[in-house]
Amino acid sequence: MTSPQTGPEGPTASSAWELLLPAASAPARARGRSLQAALREAVRSGRLAPGTRLPSSRDLAADLGVSRGLITEAYEQLTAEGYLRSGRGAGTWVGAAVRA
Repeated sequence: MTSPQTGPEGPTASSAWELLLPAASAPARARGRSLQAALREAVRSGRLAPGTRLPSSRDLAADLGVSRGLITEAYEQLTAEGYLRSGRGAGTWVGAAVRA
């Protein structure tokens, strides 16, 4: 992916790539949980601010070298937990109600 950009929703989450690289290299059986935990912690700590648009599951999977299913599962789980919000075809963002 290219360098960070700023849009109407704030900075894009290209930094998500760097935050998730260690989790993407976890052993295969733990990779999904590691990705979820890393993304959850990035949101909790404020490294991914509320309203930040996350990369598409396809782009993030390609950049991390993992399956798209792992990213989709992580996004779905964190959406269910309230950390993310999404709409089909509309993208995924960090939820506004999340506090560090």
